[in-house]
Amino acid sequence: MLFASKLITSSGNIILNICDTDLLDKTIKDEKTEIKISSNYYNEKTIDEVEAEYLLQKCTSANMVGEQTISLSLKLGIGSEKGIRQIDGIPFLIIFKT
Repeated sequence: MLFASKLITSSGNIILNICDTDLLDKTIKDEKTEIKISSNYYNEKTIDEVEAEYLLQKCTSANMVGEQTISLSLKLGIGSEKGIRQIDGIPFLIIFKT
């Protein structure tokens, strides 16, 4: 399983943008929201599941899109089912760690 990822470090925060690779450069939308899953925003580096787990545990916040990405996050205890939003049938989740 591969994931598209981009890590941003700013003012002591580690922000992870991560998604399923098959969603890159697609646009998902519903009646309230439209999201372009751009390579520029999500794909600095393609990573495997081991590295994705490490980054999800290390980050202070994460912006996640896709079934595989969010399943991995939930398996690690990061985020919850209640926070997941479905946009055009695609799960989307943002988490902030305290």
